[in-house]
Amino acid sequence: MIELSGVSYSYGDRRLFSDVSLTLKAGSFHFLTGPSGTGKTTLLKLCYLELSPEMGSVQLFGSDTEGTERDAVAALRQRIGIVHQDCRFIDHLTVAENIALPLRVAGQKQMTEDSNLRELMAWVGLSHHGAAHPPQLSGGERQRAALARAVIMAPDIILADEPTGNVDWEMSTRLLGLLVELNRMGKTVVIATHDLNLIRQAKAQVQARVLRIRDGKLQLAGSDL
Repeated sequence: MIELSGVSYSYGDRRLFSDVSLTLKAGSFHFLTGPSGTGKTTLLKLCYLELSPEMGSVQLFGSDTEGTERDAVAALRQRIGIVHQDCRFIDHLTVAENIALPLRVAGQKQMTEDSNLRELMAWVGLSHHGAAHPPQLSGGERQRAALARAVIMAPDIILADEPTGNVDWEMSTRLLGLLVELNRMGKTVVIATHDLNLIRQAKAQVQARVLRIRDGKLQLAGSDL
């Protein structure tokens, strides 16, 4: 699905990664851990091609992305759902319009009142918030709306960057349950988090690999988590 081979990346004079390799197989579940500033968000951005590596290569769905034309990259990225830590909503649009925005960007004619959208909003528990605007939502509601928007295009992979970082434990558990459900449907899931309790909770439900960024390298974390 996604394969990084010998990837290196720097910010200014600081080398963030060196010779990092990673393979995300279909239907797998991964946690990405590490202290703040080690590059969890950057690694996710390399996975969905918002950033390009200085060295090494990135393959998406069997295609080498180096030198790939912009339209082809956009088509590959439609198969990846992204849950950003800051949600990135357009505040003058309703919640339903924000969730449906990827469809409109892709040129699909599915409207906000479509039954699939209603079912998706019900799945994340936002059936009665479609006409609201993002500033009216709580932190947990915003995160669930962000997850709905990430999966509305039926992606093969979901990359979630600290999706539970700004919510309480009850909402964290609810969001994790939605991501576990997606994985059981065959989706590949990657969650960047520093919350070890969340990882322990997930490992009781799914077979999850835990990857840790340390000293510019990507390591498979131990079984003590």
